[in-house]
Amino acid sequence: MGRRSVKLKISLGQMDVALGQPRENVSKVREMTAEARRRGSAVVVFPELWSTGYDLERVEEYATRTDEGVFAEVAELAREHSIHIIGSLLAAKDSGYSNTAVVFSPEGQLVAEYDKVHLFRDMEEDKYLVHGRKASVFDLAWGKSALAICYDLRFPELFRRYALDGASIVFLTAEWPYPRLMHWQTLLRARAIENQFFMVACNRVGESGDWSFFGHSAIYGPSGELMVGAGEEEALVTAVIDLDAIDEVRKGLTVLKDRHRDVY
Repeated sequence: MGRRSVKLKISLGQMDVALGQPRENVSKVREMTAEARRRGSAVVVFPELWSTGYDLERVEEYATRTDEGVFAEVAELAREHSIHIIGSLLAAKDSGYSNTAVVFSPEGQLVAEYDKVHLFRDMEEDKYLVHGRKASVFDLAWGKSALAICYDLRFPELFRRYALDGASIVFLTAEWPYPRLMHWQTLLRARAIENQFFMVACNRVGESGDWSFFGHSAIYGPSGELMVGAGEEEALVTAVIDLDAIDEVRKGLTVLKDRHRDVY
């Protein structure tokens, strides 16, 4: 009898983010989380800075330690619905303020944390935030996984590092704007294909200042196939992925084994 495949149901909470309105945004996340659990999802992913948007001038007002404030609310929400919750929020660290992606477990425990490495100058992240200095792979309930945030997607070195460290899934949370829809879709597919793992990406919709966000949250498989994709409106989309597909793809095309580190 063959080994049982490892399957994971994931929901993407593609939402509009009300700038500087954490109570409104938390309420929406609560509704989407409850629906994701009703669908039987083990994981729900939300956009970058989903509680505040890019209201960085008020970062000191919003940012807390990762066991306080909105982080503590999300921990309790994960416990209440027995589901993993992923997304990024403003965090207060010893070195300053950071754009931090977190994973809370169904027990309400913080099981993974990543500070955005590549800060987006066009939205003045470099003016208000400090960049992350670690690219870690985490052992989560379904296997090795990693986190990335928005602009990180343009830096393939980060994702290759994750692949070499054994990641099966990279969860990416974003506020990716028009007019760069083609870049978003192309880079997500490319990161999945070149590293032969799952890319799970949740982007926001709506408008904020001069920026307009198109959504198109998606899950791409290890051969670059689109597993599920959202449109340009608020939506909760759900898919089941089979993690055994990674081994099959890597056996069929041994890209990671055929690298020449002595050359590059």
